[in-house]
Order: sequence, then structure tokens, then C-alpha cells
Amino acid sequence: MSAEVIHGGTITSPQGFIAGATYAGIKSKGDNLLDLGILCSEVPCIAAGVFTTNKIRAAPVLLCQRNLKGSQAQAIVVNSGCANACTGQQGMAGAEQMTALTARNLGLLPEEVLVASTGVIGKQLPMQKIRDGIESIVLSPEGGHTLAKAIITTDTLPKEIAVKVNLGQNEGEIIIGGIAKGAGMIHPDMATLLCFLTTDAAVSPAFLKKALQRAVDASFNMITVDGDTSPNDSAIILANGLAANKVLKEGSSRAKEFEEALTEVCLFLAKSIARDGEGATKLIQITVEGALTIAQARSGARIVAGSPLVKSAVHGSDPNWGRIIAALGRSGVDMEETKVDLYLDSLCLMKEGRPLPFDQARARSILDRAGVPIRICLNLGDASATAWGCDLSEEYVTINSEYTT
Repeated sequence: MSAEVIHGGTITSPQGFIAGATYAGIKSKGDNLLDLGILCSEVPCIAAGVFTTNKIRAAPVLLCQRNLKGSQAQAIVVNSGCANACTGQQGMAGAEQMTALTARNLGLLPEEVLVASTGVIGKQLPMQKIRDGIESIVLSPEGGHTLAKAIITTDTLPKEIAVKVNLGQNEGEIIIGGIAKGAGMIHPDMATLLCFLTTDAAVSPAFLKKALQRAVDASFNMITVDGDTSPNDSAIILANGLAANKVLKEGSSRAKEFEEALTEVCLFLAKSIARDGEGATKLIQITVEGALTIAQARSGARIVAGSPLVKSAVHGSDPNWGRIIAALGRSGVDMEETKVDLYLDSLCLMKEGRPLPFDQARARSILDRAGVPIRICLNLGDASATAWGCDLSEEYVTINSEYTT
């Protein structure tokens, strides 16, 4: 990683960002006792977002897309425990009230505030609890850690990171921070996740939008837990420019360094989500090499990572590698069977389309690891991509059979 990871870093590590959270009573008492939070910059920000591709879109997503048309924002208000999805006009009114209440408390305009929600679909927001909660939130530079806890639902731990990048002589240092949540309903093309990113870098709106989309494509769009997506998926970045660097624009070497660091932050958060998948015990890494195009490499890797049969085999440490090849075969990727090689870490299981004898005990020992690397070489082109998923356990079924009860 070209950027340096900041120990204990979070979304408020960049200059000028403050955050806070509270328990408003949206979640049940048995849940993590934080469910409402606010992130704010001391100055206006350039902003961009990437949202769910699900045809059903929650009120917060629609409101964010509307407020981001001018590529500016200064704050985000977020709740967990209620998705505010499939809630009709009342749901949109609730989302608008959340932005208006937050704006009033911060001295901003409602259109300068973005909103996000996560939790159970089909329930209206408890607006009186949210009003009281927003009034009680205290913002501070240390509040990023609290906000990271407030956005989680079935996650087992908060996900947060910050990195710093030295832009060189006369440019100084910039910081990128981020938090995310997600453990179930996770699949490529945005999944049930919320990701908030901040930076004190000065960035042009056009470049920030493109850089975020490319970073999401390489990270959040390359993870899967269970093949489902949600109406609430949102990845949002705020850039306040307080680092006072020369504005980063598409094509410059400094912009490339920024985008690489942003992608690394997103990759860390994305892999943290896959690793923390509901009921997961292992992180699965699928790399497809030698594809004709990057799009094909990504498609093949995602299909294999999301295969229930592959996920089940990995959970049981069963080296039934035919499931991997079968999943790849249905992905639509151009391939010639007589050219395909398959590796479990460095152990070759298939060479040029032919099975090889292999040490079963060694294969099982690799599959027993917390991280299981699988590599498929198509030997047709130069494109490669990696996707991440997790194993499928009995606990996943337990969690999702009791989600609302």
C-alpha cells in the first residue's frame, strides 16, 4: 500500500471532520446500543456517492441522489435498526425530516445534509425517537469510532480505517478515512452496505466522482456473502479541501496517488465486510487471471466467490474443486477447458484442463485457514481480478431465520 495506515484511524482522522452517535431506541435493547449518528465537516465539501443497483430504492437513497446533484454536502445523518425502505411517501417525509432536523442543529441547509438508513425493510422510522436522538448527539473529532459502532446491524464488529498520503514537495499530506457496515445481503454491484469516506484533500468534483466509482468497482462490487442486494446500499465521500493541496484533477500523478489510496481504503473495508459475513468462519479470495478483459475476469471471480456449493465446500474444508470449475463455466467468461489451471494457494489441482494428483491432507489444511486463496488461470489474455466472499455456515441460516423475531 502506497499510503500509510494511521493507527486507530477512523472517519474523523482527516482535518475538519467531527462525528457523534447515540442510542435513540430504534434498535431493540438486545442490540448494540447505538443506532443514530451524525458526521459533519467544519466547512462545505465536494461530495459524491455510489448507490444500490436494486430496482427498489429506499427513501434515503433517493434523497441523497437528489441532494448530490450539485456535488456538494457538509453532513451525513444515519440510523440503524430501520431501513426506511418500501415505506412510501411517509418514508420520504421521514428522510427529509432527518436532514432538516440535522441541518437546523448544525446551522446548515437541509440540502447540505445527506441521509442513510439500514435495518429492517418495510417499517416506518420512529420519528419522535429520532428527533430526540438528533438533539442529544454531541460531535467531536474523536466521534468517528462511535459512529462506526452506531451504523452496524448484524456485524460482529465496527469497520474503520484511515490512511495518510504524502503528495510530495510543496503539496503536503492528505488523509483519507472511512467506516463501513455490512454482513448480510451482500453481493456485487453494491450490496447491503453503508460506507462513508472523508478526506481533507482538495479534489475536483468530476475527478472525485470517477475515482469513487472506480474504487467501488474494485472493492465493494467485488464482494459477496449471500447473493442478495438491498434498497439501501450507499457509498458516500466528502472532501473538504482543508489540506490546502493543489486541486486534484483527472490525469495528474498526484490524483493517481489519491485514487490508489482511496481504493486501498475501500478494499480494506470491503474485505472486512466479507470476512464478517453473517455466520462466516473463513474469508474466501478468488482470483481469475489470464482473462480476455477485466470485465470478464471480474465476472468470473464474482460468480465463483458467490457459489453456494463452493462456499459450503470451503466451510467443510472439502477439496471438491470441481465445484469451482463448474461455477466458472456458468459465469459466461470466455475460456478453453484445455488451457485452464486451478490452484488452491500454491497447490495445483488442475493443469491445462486435466486433474492432477494432490495431497488431500495439504489441501484440507489450506481450506482450514481463516483466509482461503483460490486462483484460476484462464491463459487467454492479460486481464485479472479478485473477488472476496465467505463460507456458508449453519449460523447464516439461524441469523436470517430469526432476523425480525
